[in-house]
Amino acid sequence: MDEVSLRPIGDTSEMRDLAAALAASGLPHDDLSEPGRQFYSIRRADRQLGFIGVEGTGSDRLLRSFVIPPDHRAAGIGSRALAVLENRVREDNARRLHLLTTTAAKFFRKHGYQPASRDEAPDTIARSREFTTLCPASAEYLVKDL
Repeated sequence: MDEVSLRPIGDTSEMRDLAAALAASGLPHDDLSEPGRQFYSIRRADRQLGFIGVEGTGSDRLLRSFVIPPDHRAAGIGSRALAVLENRVREDNARRLHLLTTTAAKFFRKHGYQPASRDEAPDTIARSREFTTLCPASAEYLVKDL
């Protein structure tokens, strides 16, 4: 079986596909073109299986825009894509990944993410649009030390 890989999204049509996939899953997509974000197509061989993104450049990064369409879930694709992204940002000197979720806390906890108080989020994370306006206050805030 081919491994899951991440390919940076660079063209407009892929950004439209990402926005559509996020919208279909009820995930934030209004700020995709703002600076400081890197989005990836999750792939196995030549087949696109979903999307994942990260925001920021420092030691604290925001995991976001992680979407696997329902027909690709429960096959380990998300777990493998998450591991690839974590390794990639770790190699780029990230020390922690932060995220907000309303539906996938169990998945992330299974992968070492721990609940945290939004009041304790670093400024770079707390000031993000994801934290301030895009995600509801009911979203769980989780953090993982890399």
